[in-house]
Amino acid sequence: MNKPVPRIRRRAWRRLREEVAAGALATPESLMEQYAQFNRALEGYEDLKEIRAELDERSLIVNTDDGKVFDDLSGAELSLIYSQRGLSYIRHLNTFLNKANVALARGAYLICHSRTSALKRKIIMKVYPRVLCNIVYGLHFFWHRMCARMRWTRWFYMAVTKGKNRSFTRVELLGRMYRAGFEVLSERYRDGDLYLLCRKIKAPIWDDDPSNGIFVKLDRVGYKGKMIGVYKLRTMHPYSEYLQPYMLKYWGLDKGGKFANDYRVNELGHLVRGKWIDELPMLINLFKGQLKLVGIRPLSPSYLALYTPEMQELHVSVKPGLLPPFYYEEKTPQTIEEVQDSERRYIEAYRKHPFLTDWRYFWGILGNIVLKRKRSK
Repeated sequence: MNKPVPRIRRRAWRRLREEVAAGALATPESLMEQYAQFNRALEGYEDLKEIRAELDERSLIVNTDDGKVFDDLSGAELSLIYSQRGLSYIRHLNTFLNKANVALARGAYLICHSRTSALKRKIIMKVYPRVLCNIVYGLHFFWHRMCARMRWTRWFYMAVTKGKNRSFTRVELLGRMYRAGFEVLSERYRDGDLYLLCRKIKAPIWDDDPSNGIFVKLDRVGYKGKMIGVYKLRTMHPYSEYLQPYMLKYWGLDKGGKFANDYRVNELGHLVRGKWIDELPMLINLFKGQLKLVGIRPLSPSYLALYTPEMQELHVSVKPGLLPPFYYEEKTPQTIEEVQDSERRYIEAYRKHPFLTDWRYFWGILGNIVLKRKRSK
């Protein structure tokens, strides 16, 4: 049975009525007027027919470009929110998603949609003549993706466009959902848009600083379990770092302990990774004393959780490094278990003879990279 709606202050209800009049919010009384559009969005979700029965007093359809509509609904335990407005037309998207999370009950649903950058490219290529389509798309990419993200042009872009019609990749949209505390249950392409069905699984992240630029600072577990920020060149789409649970659940791990079919890596990223260029900024961590030259790789908390409890304890007992021990092995580890065995051998040897172990591993790794052409994916 659904929980009753918490009592909301009279002033809050007055504000909600004003927003209804402005067309920003649909209340239960007007919900059925928009049911046809909402029902269309739900088509194809055969495993979620029960959602249709949840169109009650705790469901909202919103049409707004910010999260202010949820300010007075914190803790309202809503059962479902459907955003009519496309995500690329919501100026403060992260704030909108975070506040929607707070207004929803745990396990409740959010349905939203957006036209992805890939879909926009297909439309441009189809509409414009062959001679012009690449030029038009190049200008579109420069304005709606590059200018919208670079710190020194972002303010001008937002002033001109008011944050409308931004261009998001599918990966970035999924990453933003997981950052906001949602699990993506299903994806559907309909009417030229990507529709996402999401479920609240945890509280949103408020205090981080997602990077959209060339350089990215990733949270990693360092020596004695202390969190450090590891610098790298961006080889993945923005917000990819939030998608590790999603990748693990739906794709699992490939050879060498990497995520299988990791489409978070962009086209340029594959080239950069093969040349080790993306790891050059990690020299900053080396100079700061957070990493050493040879050592186990600094891992994210979610990836470290895949290790056995014993290996988790061993992993944080030594300082991580730039050159991982599995590049020293004659045969590159193919599974996460083999990666752990490789790290165990290194840690046990390092504890006995720190300098000699790193000296031996350094020349062995260098030989494998230069002579045997071992590379990162």
